[in-house]
Amino acid sequence: MRKFFLFVLILVIGVCAVGFWYWKTGAYSKEVLKLEILGPDTAQAGQEVEYSVKLKNNGKVRLEEPQMVFEYPKNSLVEGSKAQRVIQQLEAIYPGEERIISFKARLFSRENDPLEAKCLLTFKPKNLKASYQVNTSFITKISSVPITLEFDLPAKVEQSDNMKFSLNYFSNAETVLENLRAKIIYPPGFIFQSALPRALDENEWALPSVSQAEGGRVTVQGELGDSAPGQKNTFRAQLGIVLNGEFVLLKETSQTLETAEPSLYVSQLVNGAQNYKANVGDLLHYTIYFKNIGKAAIQKKFLLVKLDGDLFDISTLKSENGDIGNGDNSIIWDWKSEPSLQFLDVDEEGEVEFWVKVKSNSQARKIQNPILRDAVVIAGAEKTFEIKVNSQAELVQKAVFDDDYFGNAGPVPPQVASSTTYTIIWQIRNSWNNLKNVKIKAALPDNVRPSGKIFPENAKFTFDSTSREIVWLVGDLAAAQADVEQPVVPLAFQVELTPGQAQGGSMAPLVLNVEITGEDGFTGDIVSNTVKGVDVLVAIAPY
Repeated sequence: MRKFFLFVLILVIGVCAVGFWYWKTGAYSKEVLKLEILGPDTAQAGQEVEYSVKLKNNGKVRLEEPQMVFEYPKNSLVEGSKAQRVIQQLEAIYPGEERIISFKARLFSRENDPLEAKCLLTFKPKNLKASYQVNTSFITKISSVPITLEFDLPAKVEQSDNMKFSLNYFSNAETVLENLRAKIIYPPGFIFQSALPRALDENEWALPSVSQAEGGRVTVQGELGDSAPGQKNTFRAQLGIVLNGEFVLLKETSQTLETAEPSLYVSQLVNGAQNYKANVGDLLHYTIYFKNIGKAAIQKKFLLVKLDGDLFDISTLKSENGDIGNGDNSIIWDWKSEPSLQFLDVDEEGEVEFWVKVKSNSQARKIQNPILRDAVVIAGAEKTFEIKVNSQAELVQKAVFDDDYFGNAGPVPPQVASSTTYTIIWQIRNSWNNLKNVKIKAALPDNVRPSGKIFPENAKFTFDSTSREIVWLVGDLAAAQADVEQPVVPLAFQVELTPGQAQGGSMAPLVLNVEITGEDGFTGDIVSNTVKGVDVLVAIAPY
């Protein structure tokens, strides 16, 4: 019995010894592979850096099935690849063997941001089924961002003044910056009006690629809104790139401007209205008002008006006291000829006026959403006013007997008490603004009736037998393209004329009181145009 217990004890001790040896072997195997990343401690944004992954087998057994996973730092740009992680199957690593594997990338981030590269290596020691892994990491800090980002803002702006400012950027990075984005965060109450280049959503811009020693600018126009005099207004901006679908911030800047105490209040009326909407061919009568709301008299000033808009007919520009240069788009009033500019006391008001025509449709080149701007400059203050121009919808109408739509019948010319059918063709052209809810209304004489034939068949065409009114609901109509002749929108419908006894030898109307209307999507006005009706000559009735 004692021998049996002794045998069991020796067996347990042996098993424990073997287990301890395997445990020691495994622990040792995990430490036998030395893995480290070598790279620069600092780098400029956009600079290409090289990481050297160094591995060495310090053990006495071969390490088999090694697999390396290298993960680039966040916001890395790898040439020829969008992958931020590289997986490599390596050959077996023999005892004492040392290898170095390199990885290159360009790093993008803000100054002082730490960017971490990581590496993981898995392997199996020879004659062991268990897998082991080692990992390491390395941090590179962005030492500088070689990009200049600055606002060009005035020091002070009056609350209601139209202001224009720029965000300037310049790159000295050693690589081409692509997929650039700029963002501007406006102070509360700022009213965005326009920008160049065009904004994506009023405060973000997609910028062209920039090489080393190149730059550009974003120009914004707007108003401070309800900012009170003396209030500080802070504009902030960000510049970055879109990398792997995410915005990577590279540079930030901010600048504050003060809302100035106003000294002059400038306003204007056009044809007696503050929000006048112009039409082609209009004669515009401008009245510019200026009032001294400061604390001291204003003396010996000039007033300048600059016109900007493709639809101004500058050849018609007239003013009684203002000087207009030959073919110029500006008018200047001198204090020597305008008494209110010679001396304007506190709370006093002055005014000047001028006239100019809007070009006719045939004179105007095709543009979209035209605006007539006039900038008024007086005593160092500048204010810009805008007038929107309504679209011009035209209806071309004709009556034909020989057509390609329905085929007509009856005597030509028509005869008294006999029926003749004609095809009425309506064609619409639109100019520069989109139109909504476009419709055409007309009337048919008592001796003219629709036959029911319409092209296209799904046209929204109706006829009221009592009022004799016909209506075509056209719907929405896009503006003409800038470089393509606007295609016509056609409608054809057939009518039947039966001339009366009194119409023999005279003109018989087919369609009366034709009018096209629609809502201008740019100006908000209801635009309309009337067209002369169509008629045909009736044969002289025989006696």
